[in-house]
Amino acid sequence: MSFSEKFVSRKEIYRGRIIGVHADDILLPDGKPGFREVVTHPGGVCMAALTGTRELLFVRQFRYPYGELVTELPAGKLEPGEDPFEAGKRELLEETGATAAQFESLGVIYPSPGYCNEVIHLYLARKLTFSKLDLDEDEFLEPIRIPLDKAAEMVMSGELRDAKTVIGILKVKEWLRGL
Repeated sequence: MSFSEKFVSRKEIYRGRIIGVHADDILLPDGKPGFREVVTHPGGVCMAALTGTRELLFVRQFRYPYGELVTELPAGKLEPGEDPFEAGKRELLEETGATAAQFESLGVIYPSPGYCNEVIHLYLARKLTFSKLDLDEDEFLEPIRIPLDKAAEMVMSGELRDAKTVIGILKVKEWLRGL
């Protein structure tokens, strides 16, 4: 049996600066009609920047949907057609003042596949050098460093809850085990 759903028609509900929302009529795998609401997003990038002393670079910023300060790995939204790797280098510099001499892809993740098409590209950045922050004018954040082992403990205790950050930390730990 095929699990594919077939597109029938679309109604655009909202088109914003960052996201869009559309409602699709579909045919389910058994041929019956169905309905899907989809949030469209241009995608993002997340940088797990590791210092020579095994500290990860993080940013603390207020996240309006949750109404709280969130500690997360440096990340950002992709512009249309932008290369994720180049966007990651840009975000790392803007948010932490860091550049890296060595990068590894940690793959891609689908943060909310039940209703959103966002794809986040994850990278490990190493051999860091530092300059000054270059924040966007609407960006207010605090860069901090947390030892990798402590960050993993914070994941397991539930203190760090941002999905891309949780996955990035655990992927870095696993990647380092393979060295």
